[in-house]
Amino acid sequence: MSLLYIVRHQPDETTEKLMAGMSQGQEPVTRYNLYEEQDYHKLLELIFSHDENICWW
Repeated sequence: MSLLYIVRHQPDETTEKLMAGMSQGQEPVTRYNLYEEQDYHKLLELIFSHDENICWW
């Protein structure tokens, strides 16, 4: 099962630990940082190509 994390802001230490824990056993895991890149066409492609999407706000 593929997993996509969409991250709006630079995550703190707690959020990083949560993401690491939730991604165990999931392959592949992709992280899209909205705070660094705003290519929404690419984001839509990633959303539809992954089985599960989690947004971190």
